[in-house]
Amino acid sequence: MPEFTAKDVQKLRQAAGVGMMDAKQALAEAGGDFDKAFELLRERGLAQAAKRADREASEGAIGYYIHVQNDRPVVGVLVELACETDFVAKSEEFKQTANDIALHVSWGNPRWVTREQVDEEELAKERDLIARQAAAEGKPENVIPNIVEGRIEKFYQENVLYDQTFVNPERFEGTVGEMVGALAAKMGENISVRRIARFAVGEGG
Repeated sequence: MPEFTAKDVQKLRQAAGVGMMDAKQALAEAGGDFDKAFELLRERGLAQAAKRADREASEGAIGYYIHVQNDRPVVGVLVELACETDFVAKSEEFKQTANDIALHVSWGNPRWVTREQVDEEELAKERDLIARQAAAEGKPENVIPNIVEGRIEKFYQENVLYDQTFVNPERFEGTVGEMVGALAAKMGENISVRRIARFAVGEGG
């Protein structure tokens, strides 16, 4: 007898955005453990999404967010979320994700979308600064490279959109990059953030 019910299969289908047989197989492999089955499906979906990354994403939507509050600067954000087909671009979930990312950008203020876009010269300067700071703190020379790598990871998390933890955990728990990957897996298309623009009135900088 299976250790799960038809209701469990339906719940997993909706959560992971997969077909009934895929959900059933994942639950069987996970021994009825819902969380484990969800992770299995997520890993497979993200792996498939990675294979689709070279496919042309010529469609998409513009997400937007405007923040107006008396004691804070007025912030406006535009996000271009790209996909492969007009069908996906017009879906409510796709457009909502574009707007969600715009909301996040207003808060996270990332400087780059992906790690690949980070300026190499600036990254080298950051590594050098961290190494000198660690040496000044009296850290042993043999552990400084590990300290540099750890702090560079934090640098990415603070400055790269895909590495930032999404601002609203009720909508998605994980990084923005993982959220985009999950949508790509669900929609079966190459989906990516192509460009972001953030404007702030009255914000020091």
